[in-house]
Amino acid sequence: MRHLLALDAGTGSGRAVLFDEEGRQLASAGREWTHREEPGHPGSMTFERERNWERLTSAVREVLAQVPDANVVAVSTTSMREGIVLYDEQGRELWACANVDARAVREVRELRERDPELEHWAYLRSGQTFALGAAPRLLWLERHEPELYRRAARLTMLSDWIAVRLGAEIALDPTNGGTTGLFDLETRRWDPQLFDRLGIPPVFQETPVREVGTVIGEVSPEAAAATGLGAGTPIVMGGGDAQLGSVGLGVTRPGEGAILGGSFWQQEVNLDGPRSDTSGRMRLNFAADPAQWQAEAIVFFPGIAARWFRDALAPDLKERAAREGRDAYELLEELAALVPPGSYGITPILSDAMDYSHWRHAAPSFLNFPLDPEKAHRGAFFRALEENAALVTRANLERIAALTGAPLAAAVFAGGAAKGRLWPQIVADVLQIPLKIPVVKEATSLGAAIAAAVGVGLHRNLEEGARAWVAWEREVEPDPALAEVYDEAYQRWKAAYPAQLELADRGVTRSMWRAPGE
Repeated sequence: MRHLLALDAGTGSGRAVLFDEEGRQLASAGREWTHREEPGHPGSMTFERERNWERLTSAVREVLAQVPDANVVAVSTTSMREGIVLYDEQGRELWACANVDARAVREVRELRERDPELEHWAYLRSGQTFALGAAPRLLWLERHEPELYRRAARLTMLSDWIAVRLGAEIALDPTNGGTTGLFDLETRRWDPQLFDRLGIPPVFQETPVREVGTVIGEVSPEAAAATGLGAGTPIVMGGGDAQLGSVGLGVTRPGEGAILGGSFWQQEVNLDGPRSDTSGRMRLNFAADPAQWQAEAIVFFPGIAARWFRDALAPDLKERAAREGRDAYELLEELAALVPPGSYGITPILSDAMDYSHWRHAAPSFLNFPLDPEKAHRGAFFRALEENAALVTRANLERIAALTGAPLAAAVFAGGAAKGRLWPQIVADVLQIPLKIPVVKEATSLGAAIAAAVGVGLHRNLEEGARAWVAWEREVEPDPALAEVYDEAYQRWKAAYPAQLELADRGVTRSMWRAPGE
């Protein structure tokens, strides 16, 4: 039996997941991580390469120990988008940041002041705004680390960084590379006009672009010693987490949609061509299939909020879960399931709906909770958090539908949030559409494994691999009787959020996150 290995650098953790040649997940290991803010640089989010590489290699060794007879014939990689890594001419790593690094406030403002139309022009060409793009960060480096910036000659994404550490060539793919905001939305390649108008040295355009599923190298002896993989194992180009996650969910055709529920929640809808969103609210990306694009919206931090709740407000349940060999989130959902839909009107304020051109969020808070211990307790607050993620997802999907003209009639739901019983049902009830839950919840890793399989000829293309490998655990039907309950909760959240955002805009409260320059 042949095996495929996927390595995933997510926002909150790094993972190694092993699959067999029929798409069955055999073993998985993860290591949680955080990203350090550099002293004196608010909003920075450094990706600590050495520490995180050690954690990834440790996860690989654990996975291989779980399957002692593993015959890994290919490895592919995926990661959070937007995080970038710089190298010099000799391929030595110089610098890296994680996805929502927001240090480049001054640079974004200066770009906007220099030309008020520049960002919208760049957005229409690339599908990206300055919010998470590479250009402001590169200009920040030019100002603060000029010697490092002068030496920088190549740029990749974090998924590519894993591949390079394994022994691959320095290259990047469009699904992840496109989030730099330096790719042409029509051609899937570097855009010289963007480099020129944004003031970025053209040398970075020399970084090769390889499509998902292309062999880009072999595991080196050094990486083999660190991971336990065989030297010479083919390394196959992977890509961005949401795009490969879509493949891993069987969402490979135009009009199909997915909800990926992890640290962030992404809503992805496949398109048969690039779109121009003159409102600037939606993000336009390259799909893993070279003939498709994706409209994307993002909910910030549902998974991170759930982890905060677990660690800060339910440490006893975490300890109990460890004793009983259960998941602490399962215990929290048991409490939340006892609470009626609507959570007694408790309204969390976390992520706003997607507004890519003016991207910021209010301060985290809970509104409208009764001072009644029979109602305002851990179960109610946790259910409210789960409902909130679904409500913001609804807002995002409505905005995508305004762009495409076709609301989703059904969706696939995956990621950590799909593992429980309650959260998927809440999402179906809020959206009032059926959800398909896959057997393999590690959809991003499965997508990377499908890419690996394509690279070594086990499948002809990504769609064939997805149709062969993606299996369904269950379908969750919405309860029509709850439509009115969640309509009321949705309208309450929509009315409350602008007031909370105004407080953050005025500096009375502190935003959960703000894009540079906002």
